[in-house]
Amino acid sequence: MRIARAWTAAGGKSTRGALGRREAAGRISTAAATQPEPAVDFPGAPVDVSIPPVQHNGPRSRKEYIKEAKPFSNFLTDTFNRQHDYLRISVTERCNLRCVYCMPEEGVPLSSPSHLLTSPEIHYLSSLFVSQGVTKIRLTGGEPTVRRDIVSLMRSIGSLRSKGLKQLALTTNGISLHRKLDDMVEAGLTGVNLSLDTLDPFQFQIMTRRKGFDAVMKSIERILEMNKLGADIKLKINCVVMRGLNEREILPFVEMGREKDVEVRFIEYMPFDGNKWSKGKMLSYQEMLDIIRTKHPGLQMIRGHKNDTSKTYRVPGFVGKVGFITSMTHNFCGTCNRLRITSDGNLKVCLFGNAEVSLRDLLRKNNDGEPIDEEAFEAMKQIEMDRHQGLLGDETVLGWGERERELLDVIGMAVKRKKEKHAGMGELENMKNRPMILIGG
Repeated sequence: MRIARAWTAAGGKSTRGALGRREAAGRISTAAATQPEPAVDFPGAPVDVSIPPVQHNGPRSRKEYIKEAKPFSNFLTDTFNRQHDYLRISVTERCNLRCVYCMPEEGVPLSSPSHLLTSPEIHYLSSLFVSQGVTKIRLTGGEPTVRRDIVSLMRSIGSLRSKGLKQLALTTNGISLHRKLDDMVEAGLTGVNLSLDTLDPFQFQIMTRRKGFDAVMKSIERILEMNKLGADIKLKINCVVMRGLNEREILPFVEMGREKDVEVRFIEYMPFDGNKWSKGKMLSYQEMLDIIRTKHPGLQMIRGHKNDTSKTYRVPGFVGKVGFITSMTHNFCGTCNRLRITSDGNLKVCLFGNAEVSLRDLLRKNNDGEPIDEEAFEAMKQIEMDRHQGLLGDETVLGWGERERELLDVIGMAVKRKKEKHAGMGELENMKNRPMILIGG
């Protein structure tokens, strides 16, 4: 594999801990890397809150770092002073599995292709959010690896690291990941959340209503293999625990971390349209802890980052870690820094909120409501470059400035309406919300 060769040539040492450190390995393709920079940054300067960095010759003091720190965007700060620097973008509604907690057995009605965001639109929105302080983008679905241009899309988003993006992550079921992983790492991938709810191939088929267990395990092993060569891909395995179905899997999943550098995160079963949720199926975080402590009484909690969604633990002597996502019994709303864009272009400020606002319609307003393809995207950039050089007036159709201001106003209003916390368990089970597959994991 070319990545393996690159890391071996680099002495097997990782130089990429984050998106900006990829000189020895994981580069974007040569063609993309040599692409000339446009004369104008998009989104444009009028709403850029960044402060030009000051050049230093020697080490800087903490006071200097604070003085130079750019103010965080007001558009992405809610009324509870939560700063949203993490954006999750669903890139497809399609999936090659039918997990019981995610969608109805018969599937879900899919949107018309013209209603879904195009790659140029996803790149533009990513650029807009990064200009306002987003440092982490996660691509979700559906299953993002089934999107035909997923690697080139990741490459275009990965190019935003020069604008402040630090992490580009993927949530996947792992079925096709092993075939595209090398190219994805070269495109800028820094983290993978892989959904796997059982280590039993037969149970896998029951829970996903499809075959594919061996392919998923192959993807996990490929990530671990690449990490040994210096890839530094942060791997987390997400396991939704359902009483009476897979709670017996908890201890085998914990055992995965004995010798493998992986974090297994157990997720409390959550209600979404079509997943036949019931309170009786939900196994609480505390019950899961009790199960693990029957075999590993020394389980220790690890102090995490303030924006972590999971409570993280370690079994003494184990390489890996164990986490718990406790959305139902112990929410983490107070430190929420996440926003979501659905594949049809709606902004959701809360996973469990049913309020959505369309960014797609506003983005296409001056394109006669039609999807913005590569040709339209290039035309828009050329018009804006002409305006920047004083060749056109501000009233020009398809310009970026006014569109950007309108989008940020809409985003800012939605963020300001975000509630302090989502509804409780009793309300959530009766609240109308999209199926998880149409929100984006």
